[in-house]
Amino acid sequence: MKRITTGTENFKEFMDKNYYYVDKTMLIDDVLSDKVMLYTRPRRFGKTLNMSMLYYFFSNQEKENTYLFEGLNVSKHQHLMLHQNQYPVIFLSLKDLSRENMNLQIDKFKAMISKVVEDYFELKDSPYLSEAEKLIIDNYHYKKSSESDLRDALYNLSIFLEKHYHQKVIILIDEYDVPLQSAYHHGYYDEMVDFIRSVFSSALKTNDALERGVLTGCLRISKESIFTGLNNFTVRTITDVEASDCFGLTQEEIDELLKYYNLMDNRQEMKEWYDGYLFGKTEIYNSWSALNYVKKLLNDDHFQAVSFWANTSSNDLVKTYIEYATMTMKEEFERLINGQSIIKKIVPELTYREMDFHSIQTMNDNVYSFLLFTGYLKIKSKVDNDHPYTYELVIPNKEVKYIYEDIFMKWFDSYQRKRDLSFIEALIQEDVMKANRLLQDVLQQSISYYDNYENFYHGFMVGFLKANGYTVQSNRESGEGRFDIAVLPYSILDTALIIECKHSTGIKELRKDSAKASEQIIRQKYIEGLIEEGYEHVIGYGISFYKKQCIITKAE
Repeated sequence: MKRITTGTENFKEFMDKNYYYVDKTMLIDDVLSDKVMLYTRPRRFGKTLNMSMLYYFFSNQEKENTYLFEGLNVSKHQHLMLHQNQYPVIFLSLKDLSRENMNLQIDKFKAMISKVVEDYFELKDSPYLSEAEKLIIDNYHYKKSSESDLRDALYNLSIFLEKHYHQKVIILIDEYDVPLQSAYHHGYYDEMVDFIRSVFSSALKTNDALERGVLTGCLRISKESIFTGLNNFTVRTITDVEASDCFGLTQEEIDELLKYYNLMDNRQEMKEWYDGYLFGKTEIYNSWSALNYVKKLLNDDHFQAVSFWANTSSNDLVKTYIEYATMTMKEEFERLINGQSIIKKIVPELTYREMDFHSIQTMNDNVYSFLLFTGYLKIKSKVDNDHPYTYELVIPNKEVKYIYEDIFMKWFDSYQRKRDLSFIEALIQEDVMKANRLLQDVLQQSISYYDNYENFYHGFMVGFLKANGYTVQSNRESGEGRFDIAVLPYSILDTALIIECKHSTGIKELRKDSAKASEQIIRQKYIEGLIEEGYEHVIGYGISFYKKQCIITKAE
């Protein structure tokens, strides 16, 4: 039985070690359909493994590895097999170009270009290259090139490779947008855009030695930003029908996987957690998560689905969007977490600058496009109106819903710590108006993605009232009944609080229900119960809630 791995993205290792491989070799057919192809997909959907597969198929350095493709789909198509191992291939992964400043990025790029020279060491002694050209190669190899020279590195190397092998060159660039994202976060975005634009322009636009160019990434960066003037350039996004089944796993592929490992009983759980994406018109599973799930099941029959995607780096951006979201966006997030849909105009081309969350208007326009293209939302349906890119969007599955909930709760824990002491101090000082405003603000800023019932508000208040210097107890006997919540100071000489929560059925009932809650504190003698325990000063409050509205009444 084949083993499952999620630890390698090298195609040769997959095949040589007999790992379970889902055949995506017909991507080759689509790659050959235009001069330069860009494929945008969320992270962890098999982009790098596919690029490795393309390298081993096209590279003239891998002729001893032709056996890797025996029996795979591509081997059934003679017109495609004519291209096998025919080309010099420059394969760069930019996923490690994520340094803190431009100088460090340039140093890393020098190392990448040096590695390309090592892969084609025969260029140094090539009879087809001039001494001046060999000097350029030496500078690349020994990392002596200036930043200006590096801008033409892919162009120069492809020219040299064509001269040496008498064959045009294929350039593969994986995760092309990672350096742009890193530069945006570290404050040197304009410099990096200028550098990447120069590299791509010379390598992909004005390069007579180019046979094909293939790029992958998460976002389709604006053509005006880094792909200026590039002709014969085709983009395959998650909205396109073409090549829609080449990244991620289809339902048919998932069923074959589950049948192979005799795990069809887990089909529904897998579907609920890792399915839900729609690429073009094809239903797609997150391949990284699906394979991790099966791997866990093979070691533990009782394993239950979890979010394997929760620790990916792009979650930091989702956290940022929740923190800086407008009230309208918070309400939209709430609807999404509740399983509802939202209708949005999607921007097919973005720049990272357009994702600036400090600009509310920009954020409103572009954040949902980012969340869609990075896998945090899915298209449910296309909406027919005057705007060609209007879609109904939903959260794709339980795995991603968990991420939203987890990020929100962590943000809310941080958010509330800034306010809980102020709220408690206002109650201790008997400033009901201030306390009401503070609590109202927290309710408005938060996303309550549960039903509006009494137990939710009780749990909400227990979490909100936890602060340094106090212990929170709930549903404990005191006086002649059980109080809702008590906020107890470490010292009995300080003020203790009793709080009774009520859920109102309408906004007009808030004041009446708040009064009832405060009367219950008096009637059930909750305050007296704490005084009997030794607390010298106890204040009680009744609080009523309706959705995101509240009223506080002092018990007296």
